[in-house]
Amino acid sequence: MSDSKRHEIIFHPSVCRGTIDDGKTIMEASQELGVPIEGVCGAQALCGKCQVRIKERLFAEYGMASGSGAVSPLSESEKKLLSDEEKRQGYRLACQTHVHGDIMVFVPEQSRGQEQIVRKQATPRTIELKPAVRKYCVEMAPPTLRDSLGDWDRLRIELHRRFNLSNLTIDFQVMTDLQKVVRQGNWIVSASVWMDNEVIRVEPGHESGSYGIAVDIGTTTLAGYLCDLESGEVVATESMMNPQAVYGDDVMTRISYTMGNQDGRERMNQVIIEALNQLVRQAAARAGIEAKDIIDMTVVGNTCMHHFFLNLDPQHIAKTPFTPAICHSLNVKARDLGLKISPGAYVHVLPIEAGFVGADNVGVLLAEEPYHQDDIVLILDIGTNGELILGNRDSILSASCATGPAFEGASIRHGMRAAVGAIERIEIAPDTKEVRFQVIGKEGWNTNLPHIGAKGICGSGVIDAIAQLLVSGVIGKTGRFNEDLESARFRVIEGEPEFVIAWADETSIGRDIVICQSDIRQIQLAKGIMYAGARIMMQHLGVEILDKVILAGAFGSCINQESAAIIGLFPDCALENICAVGNAAGDGARIALLNVDKRAEAENMARKVEYMQLALVPDLARVFGRAMWFPHMHDSFPLLTGSGLGKTME
Repeated sequence: MSDSKRHEIIFHPSVCRGTIDDGKTIMEASQELGVPIEGVCGAQALCGKCQVRIKERLFAEYGMASGSGAVSPLSESEKKLLSDEEKRQGYRLACQTHVHGDIMVFVPEQSRGQEQIVRKQATPRTIELKPAVRKYCVEMAPPTLRDSLGDWDRLRIELHRRFNLSNLTIDFQVMTDLQKVVRQGNWIVSASVWMDNEVIRVEPGHESGSYGIAVDIGTTTLAGYLCDLESGEVVATESMMNPQAVYGDDVMTRISYTMGNQDGRERMNQVIIEALNQLVRQAAARAGIEAKDIIDMTVVGNTCMHHFFLNLDPQHIAKTPFTPAICHSLNVKARDLGLKISPGAYVHVLPIEAGFVGADNVGVLLAEEPYHQDDIVLILDIGTNGELILGNRDSILSASCATGPAFEGASIRHGMRAAVGAIERIEIAPDTKEVRFQVIGKEGWNTNLPHIGAKGICGSGVIDAIAQLLVSGVIGKTGRFNEDLESARFRVIEGEPEFVIAWADETSIGRDIVICQSDIRQIQLAKGIMYAGARIMMQHLGVEILDKVILAGAFGSCINQESAAIIGLFPDCALENICAVGNAAGDGARIALLNVDKRAEAENMARKVEYMQLALVPDLARVFGRAMWFPHMHDSFPLLTGSGLGKTME
């Protein structure tokens, strides 16, 4: 029952119900009650993905009369983002609609949050083992009336005598339990020593097995790699969505949240720590150990995630001159961060290169080692914030660019995360313009599946769609539709051209899924800044041709490399020299976990890499404008045309 301060809200079709404070938005209510609603802009009314409908009638079975009078009027943002038909049908944006009475809210299929498919498996790599923590088993002589030396002194002397470990210290919390532990082990103990300097864990008896976890804190996803420190084997891999996504899909939106809410920074830190503890528990359970058995941890992440993880104020990295709180690596006690691994364990946080080139980029450097190669290598880590590395053993440049969330399906009319139901592969017949596609969660093409149930298009599908539209002549190099096209799939709705990828009866949302002119524009903006960044870096090094292009990150591993080349995501390179390497940032964290010398190498390279602030390049606007064409306004692609794509590049 509604009163002046709280109102009842029921979500359909989940039939989840609860009460919320007057004036809260439907999106806030959904977060409180655990009803996932899509929304990738952090309630900024930019994406239009959180559409819901207020039911208009008396629901006697719930003792509720629901209607539009119980919510705030249409906001200016809703008037712009909702089509005339959607407004006629009563659709609202959950992030903009404030509740002032009891309501029943219908969440349509396209707005229901889906669990994203996270593809962050560890890449097989040869890593020399030299972990920061080693386990030593010792047997001590018990004390007597003639020899009453303290327990820690006995352990320290024995570690020095047997393993030549000098000047050891002991974690104070470990010290508090030491007497109990040594007696449980009948004076035989296993001591875990960090950097041959500090005893961080003592276990009774002969205990084998040492474990550490490497973590990549991404803007969209979290990934953890639990490793046996004695063998280097990855014994468990766990990944999950970054729970901060409900506050916005991009880092700037999340920073804005912390600046606009008194407890925003603490909240961002809390949700990351809670998620990491969950990830650690799951990885430990999968490996058949306990979280307290994890005695070392390494962490990478972009600069914003780095600051949220350490509970540092991120506001200064969001404005000129984009200054982080610290650039160097850190060793912090896990318990001081709220992480529930071995109480005495340290967390090693890899260094930051510059404002928006973070520890994740350093992880990529460690994994791919372009500074040890003769070839000119371009590494692209593609996401909401694109990061670029260019160079070889002679010189290394890095840069970052705000690509926006288009590659992850946001700002695309029917874009969505890489979840079940998302179209991830698209082919268009050049002659008939007929389309076939594949959907995540289904085996085979739509042409062979009568009820494929597409829900939207994820980033890899959008890249395919643009490339196929270009190759088939549906759009030209400028990105504009060929308005003379004769195809039932091409049409103009409310003044905007669009092309149907999936007909309504091939979807689960009851409407056609299309690529429209504004979608193409969003991809042009995102791919244009990536290309422009690479081209400016090449000019700075005096490089004309790339020897190799490496696509890093989960998205880079999922996209069709030929499609990426066709649209001009990067400058010319032979197809056989374009490769995807998976989550290189996470692999870099794993390398640092297993080899302490690589931590020093990471620190050294982070300071040696030359960071280019693209926004300060006078020629950026001109280079960017030309790069928005498909694949480019002027640049030639002799290596790509030599790979059999000549007609596309003409």
